Amino acid sequence: MSQETAGADIDARFRTGTPGLDAVLLGGLTPSRLYLVEGTPGSGKTTLALKFLMEGRQAGDRGLYITLSETETELRAVARSHDLTLDGIDVFEMIAEDEFGIDHEQSLLHPSEVELGETVRGIFDLVDRTDPVRVVLDSLSELRLLAQNPLRYRRQILALKHFFARRNCTVLMLDDRTAEPGDLQLHSIAHGVISLEQLANDFGSERRRLRVVKMRGLKYHGGYHDFTIERGGIRVYPRLIAADHHRRFSAEPVTTGLAGLDALLGDGLFPGTNTLLAGPAGVGKTTTAVRCMISALQRGQKAAYFLFDERLATLMTRSRALDMDLQPFIDAGLLTIRQIDPAELSPGEFASAVRSAVEQDDVGLVVIDSLNAYLHAMPSDNFLVLQMHELLSYLAQQGVVSLMILGQHGVTGDLRSDLDISYLADTMMMLRFFEADGEVRKSIAVIKTRTSDHERTIRELRIDGGGIVIGAPIRGFSGILSGTPVLVGTENDLMATDPQRDRGR
Repeated sequence: MSQETAGADIDARFRTGTPGLDAVLLGGLTPSRLYLVEGTPGSGKTTLALKFLMEGRQAGDRGLYITLSETETELRAVARSHDLTLDGIDVFEMIAEDEFGIDHEQSLLHPSEVELGETVRGIFDLVDRTDPVRVVLDSLSELRLLAQNPLRYRRQILALKHFFARRNCTVLMLDDRTAEPGDLQLHSIAHGVISLEQLANDFGSERRRLRVVKMRGLKYHGGYHDFTIERGGIRVYPRLIAADHHRRFSAEPVTTGLAGLDALLGDGLFPGTNTLLAGPAGVGKTTTAVRCMISALQRGQKAAYFLFDERLATLMTRSRALDMDLQPFIDAGLLTIRQIDPAELSPGEFASAVRSAVEQDDVGLVVIDSLNAYLHAMPSDNFLVLQMHELLSYLAQQGVVSLMILGQHGVTGDLRSDLDISYLADTMMMLRFFEADGEVRKSIAVIKTRTSDHERTIRELRIDGGGIVIGAPIRGFSGILSGTPVLVGTENDLMATDPQRDRGR
């Protein structure tokens, strides 16, 4: 028995062995208590339980897995599928192979003379012989079938609870939710309840999440937390709580690398703020964001680019063609670009990836390209905007410069977005197309900024093989932002085809 078990110190915690779950529990589980882990088949209960026993093995605690449904061979196969081993953990099947012969056809689990009480006494004897510190009982659905009535079932579970408490055992009881809906008997008996869910979407992989329903005497992070089952076990992505994350940072503005854009913004970009670049497809939102990111990289600051929309190869090729080669920064370890498949990602996993970039890689600038794909990836998440608000608040408190790209439907005229997130933005840039003398041109304007007195003009934006050029304020047109520009003066304020100008490099 390990030192942390002795005396069952109320302040001591048992680590669960599942990355992220201990963070949700603010340290782990209280020793010498009985916990319920419930979930439908396939939600990850067995994997979580096996990791709990393996964590105990590493700490020197003896573990016991009592199975009433699966065989030892199946359990070891599950462990091997995660590159794990059950060596040093006692596995006991309450079903013997020879009990399914002709002489025992009258019972599914045991001979007819063996009832629930004798099954429970068999568990008592097994625990007395092995003297474990951590115990897993899988699963309660078998005991429920044997009990035949709720009163008897409850009494036997209470008997198990008191027995394990006297033996200073920390127990995980697994339940597959085969009880009647609304039956909370086990919830009232258990010291803590962890509920696992598996949700199927119309397209893409299933989503899994867990919730700590109760935990007596302990604080924990409530709500739903996304998790995935990976090779090696379960990985939980704790729900992001921005208020828990603060650090000091300089509030001095940084340049975008373009003098004209800095002028539009007032002083450039401020650490701890987010900027939304909105406009129709092809107007230059991604290119503008990449130009701002390169300026940060050239200062030696690290950046992370989360790419939802286009392929990584396309982004690299296009940036190189515009004289904004990203490969040297990737090779130097300053830039990380993560290609994300929207159909395979949960909000919690994305937030965890951003946190990892900021806290582990010391990233100072984050680009999300784009919010449209992020929204479409999770159409069933009703609180996606609230999750984005929490993520942006977290980045702000970490002093990170955040750039978000939002595509709008249409090319000219009334442009609309799937998601109105402008109220979350500290700064908002609007990019538009307009026509002049039979040529399609582009414009950029800063609609709002909360950090400085920004310029109210609309400037021309040109993107060519030499990069980005921000022109002088456009004076000869009106209605550019509405998508229906009208010439009210002359076109003399527009940039020439090949002017001599500073490209901000």
